[in-house]
Amino acid sequence: MDAEQELWTIEQVAEFLGIKPSSARGALSRLEVRAHAFRPHPKSRRAQALYDPEQVRAAHAERPGQGARTDRKTA
Repeated sequence: MDAEQELWTIEQVAEFLGIKPSSARGALSRLEVRAHAFRPHPKSRRAQALYDPEQVRAAHAERPGQGARTDRKTA
């Protein structure tokens, strides 16, 4: 990992997506974005996932619009 590469926490991802942090992990899963790295969480003993902002931006830009029926196949 490049030392100067910026990585986002789940809170930063949620702010970018305009959703609550509690919903961000599910949204990232649906967008097929996986954590890029992990670090110790500053306030607990758990690991904190870090995400590549370029991957988050690209997945967000490619997602279907509001009301899109993704369960139907196009002809």
